Amino acid sequence: MKLTPAKVNFFNFIKLPLAYFGGVRVKSITEKEAIVTIKHKWMNQNPFKSMFWAAQGMAAEMPTGILVMQAIENSKRKVSMLVTHQEADFFKKATGKITFSCTGGNEIREAIQKSIETGEGQKIVLTSEGKNKDGVVVSNFSFHWSLRVKPL
Repeated sequence: MKLTPAKVNFFNFIKLPLAYFGGVRVKSITEKEAIVTIKHKWMNQNPFKSMFWAAQGMAAEMPTGILVMQAIENSKRKVSMLVTHQEADFFKKATGKITFSCTGGNEIREAIQKSIETGEGQKIVLTSEGKNKDGVVVSNFSFHWSLRVKPL
């Protein structure tokens, strides 16, 4: 099944309602990049009238996970995937619409191929950068993914 923004957004509505009702929306998916937005609103704000860090984290993780799932689907193999560590830096209050993007598609495919060749799990760090409508970086998240191809 080809991943499309509409399919992922519908999946979020059914299986990840916190993300869906919190405003997380997938905007585009290519082999190299995924883009997700989240809009600051009452439901995802903190007491300081900006977006709660966990809402940003939810939106930031989505493009990394989409790229991992897409690479797994394209590999035609069963692959275990798990976030093992996460780090974040915050630079500016997140208000309005924040766009998170991850461009790690090539690195993911390389890690899966290496796992196929060696039979060992691979670790990869994927970065998701969040920008406001003016293109200013408000936060930066790094997700450490563990990928391991299951034996045939």
